[in-house]
Amino acid sequence: MNLSRASGILLHPTSLPGPHGSGDFGPDAYHFVDWLAAARQTYWQILPLGDIGPGNSPYMSSSAFAGNVLLIDLADLQQQGWLPAGELRADPPFGDDRVDFARMVPWRTQQLSNAARRFSARATPEQLADYQRFCTTHAAWLDDYALFMALAESHAWAEWNTWPDGLAQRLPAALAAAREKHAERIAFWKFCQWRFFDHWARLKAYANTRGIRIIGDAPIFIAYQSAEVWARQELFELDTHGRARVVAGVPPDYFSATGQRWGNPLYRWSAHADEGFAWWITRIRHTFGLVDLVRIDHFRGFADYWEVPASEPTAIHGRWLPAPGAALFEAVHAALGPLAIIAEDLGIITPAVDALRRQFNFPGMRILHFAFGGNADNAYLPHNYDRNTVAYTGTHDNNTTQGWWHEASAEERSHVAAYLGRAPESLDHDIHWALIRSAMASVADTAIVPLQDVLGLGAADRMNLPGKGEGYWEWRFNWAQFQPWHASTLAHIGQVFGRVPP
Repeated sequence: MNLSRASGILLHPTSLPGPHGSGDFGPDAYHFVDWLAAARQTYWQILPLGDIGPGNSPYMSSSAFAGNVLLIDLADLQQQGWLPAGELRADPPFGDDRVDFARMVPWRTQQLSNAARRFSARATPEQLADYQRFCTTHAAWLDDYALFMALAESHAWAEWNTWPDGLAQRLPAALAAAREKHAERIAFWKFCQWRFFDHWARLKAYANTRGIRIIGDAPIFIAYQSAEVWARQELFELDTHGRARVVAGVPPDYFSATGQRWGNPLYRWSAHADEGFAWWITRIRHTFGLVDLVRIDHFRGFADYWEVPASEPTAIHGRWLPAPGAALFEAVHAALGPLAIIAEDLGIITPAVDALRRQFNFPGMRILHFAFGGNADNAYLPHNYDRNTVAYTGTHDNNTTQGWWHEASAEERSHVAAYLGRAPESLDHDIHWALIRSAMASVADTAIVPLQDVLGLGAADRMNLPGKGEGYWEWRFNWAQFQPWHASTLAHIGQVFGRVPP
């Protein structure tokens, strides 16, 4: 896949402004699309749209197919007559600079429950028919997801392998009894997905009409506490009691001296191969139904993956094992045709991983924060890029550029200054624009900039710090931080370096 020369902004919807505790698919999302268009951008890159998991991470979702119900536009539910105006005023009001997950999640969930009950009582024939069409269209994943969520709620979110009465083993009689017992909550979770998919489809359509394409994010692994692991246990490396024998992670790297023990169950790749990678084909098709391009997180794991015994507290004592590699993507290509996939090829990348990416012509990623303090042959330096590349100042896992600069070593700062032809002290106030310009000027077909870098924000506003389980994914912006010159400067830089239409 070769992309046309363009640029975009990285921002997850939860970071948008809004009165309901976190960003969502409401009016501020449309305003942001308008801002992207004014800045002459082509892409809006987001993080995974699935539910959040431990530590509030969107990379540990309860489903590979369901959407994050916390992104539903509550104001739209009010307009439908399912929420009275008074119910949308939190007391005290939510702050606008961080997501207070501990308070926001139960409050939003209660609003959704109230709306679902009123929908059940007041739905028009047209609304009910649309809801039923959605449930029928998505039944292949929705039925298991809604039952899983209802059961997880009823068991205080205990891991599914501890559920009693044949539920963990998915015995037919136990499942039938559970569907009857939890029918109201099953309907609630289906209602939420119906609204999520409708709200997102409208927002994406609006973005596309403004010339904005959505880059989505597909985590390679899914959470143990998820509908798909529970429903398709044979596809994962579980023991006879349904517990993960081994888990995913990466060895010690730039981000952590002990590696990263993600904790996701690993795939039983032989079982996936036996079914012709049907689960993966379905998952990728579904993801492309939501976005225009897909960034596959941890692409390395399709060539080989780091297996960590579940009993190990860190990722140090793991081992590399082979993954299916080309066989998987050949099956996907045969079923779905050529796809607009970006390969997240960061970390320790072997020739085999690079060969797999190049075999399918997937663009890789280059991060400017990783470029400096070494030699001229560093692959992350712009003069070493090739065209089929996505260049970033940083990603959601990096510090902001201002934060990175002020924490950089003297060697890194000296290298940056020499590379950019600037005095180190002169970069203190505009290092973010210097790196934005460097990414935009590079030969890479695509340049993506986190919104924090456009706004020149510091380390307190980084989105995530890998290996830290709490205190991240909370950042939000507000419109008072924007000035007209932010959009005009981005548009000007993009025009200078051929990233916007003439």
